[in-house]
Amino acid sequence: MSAPVQPPEARVASEHPEAAGYRAGRTLPLRVEAMRQLRRRRTLLMGGVLAALPFILIIAFAIGGTPDGEDGGGGRGGGSRINLMDVATESAANFAATSLFVSAGFLLVIPVALFCGDTVASEASWSSLRYLLAAPVPRVRLLWSKLVVALGFSLAAIVLLPVVALAAGTAAYGWGPLKLPTGGALSAGDTVPRLAIVVAFIFVSQLVTAGLAFWLSTKTDAPLGAVGGAVFLTIVGNVLDAVTALGSWRDFLPAHWQFAWADALQPQLEWGGMIKGAAVSVTYALILFALAFRGFSRKDIVS
Repeated sequence: MSAPVQPPEARVASEHPEAAGYRAGRTLPLRVEAMRQLRRRRTLLMGGVLAALPFILIIAFAIGGTPDGEDGGGGRGGGSRINLMDVATESAANFAATSLFVSAGFLLVIPVALFCGDTVASEASWSSLRYLLAAPVPRVRLLWSKLVVALGFSLAAIVLLPVVALAAGTAAYGWGPLKLPTGGALSAGDTVPRLAIVVAFIFVSQLVTAGLAFWLSTKTDAPLGAVGGAVFLTIVGNVLDAVTALGSWRDFLPAHWQFAWADALQPQLEWGGMIKGAAVSVTYALILFALAFRGFSRKDIVS
């Protein structure tokens, strides 16, 4: 007499008696992690700060008057950067581009470092990390969920600023073509696609900060240490880029390409600098993410 055929569920239960019906891929869904992060006060506070910045700039321009282009108007600062402040109040598109210009170097670094550096270290500081792994959530699955959500919130923060700036700028300065400090203008129909390219490049360039913060988050139980360490190392990169004596070695610094998006705000779109900058940033980011996954998979979790 032949043995009865077991259904798939029974076979899984017999092969994995620790949890019948357990599926590693269903643990810690992205929507659950996203809602956990969205409800945190630091997320709401950071969103409020970024949304308030365009209004602060509008008030500053109203008090200080229209930019008069004393800095030479058309050139690129330091030989590679355009001065968008000279035309900041010409239209909503100019105002949005200026908002990105004044914040890309430092302010937008903070939410990226915060979302990516706080995500794992905060669980360790709350002593909840070991309980998540005992749920059981596989380590790779836990890191993957937290990384995807952290990058999603980082992108949302970077997108929020120009969206609010466009809305506030339209109310304050009206909708129109994007006037270039070097002369000429981009038509109103071209401004949104060009600004989208700018936002995309800024996000890619911030992947290095994201990688640093995420790697440090897996190495420490102190969220402030991970966030502060990533911001500090990013600042160090900016300082090194200012050392002209390094010559061509600066091409390997992500900070050297952080304003390459200025080429997207030219009459003729130039991709060379942005491609080089994206390649450098993605390379560093992939190495750092790999170090984070490798180190965390071997780490003794005690908190």
